[in-house]
Amino acid sequence: MKIVIGGQVEKKQIETLIQELDPTIETVVKSDLEAAMVMKTNQADYYFGACHTGGGGALAMAIALIGRDKCETVSMPGKKPSEEKVVEAVKSGKKAFGFTGDHVEVAVPMIIKALKSHS
Repeated sequence: MKIVIGGQVEKKQIETLIQELDPTIETVVKSDLEAAMVMKTNQADYYFGACHTGGGGALAMAIALIGRDKCETVSMPGKKPSEEKVVEAVKSGKKAFGFTGDHVEVAVPMIIKALKSHS
C-alpha cells in the first residue's frame, strides 16, 4: 500500500504516525497539488491530507483532480472522526481522506485500520 500525504498542515506527523502503525506502508509527502497529481496518475493508492477545516486545504486539489466521489472529509472543527463513517467511506471506494490537524492522532489510525481490513 502506498499513501501520498498532501494537505496544508501536519504532513510529517501524519507520515510518522502511518509508519509507526505499519512500517510496510510506503509513504510520500508532497504539496497538495503534487499529491493530487500522484493520485490522478495512479502512483499511489490513497491520499491523506490535513488542514484547519478538514475539507478545504486538505482535499481541495484531490477533489478537483480525482473527483468528489473519491474523497471523504473524515473530521471537521468540532466534529471528531467516526469509525463507522470511515469504514463506510472505505467500503464505498473513497481514496482521499481529509481531516483537521488536531484530529491526526485519531483519524489516521482509524483510516489505516479500515483500509487494512477492507482491502
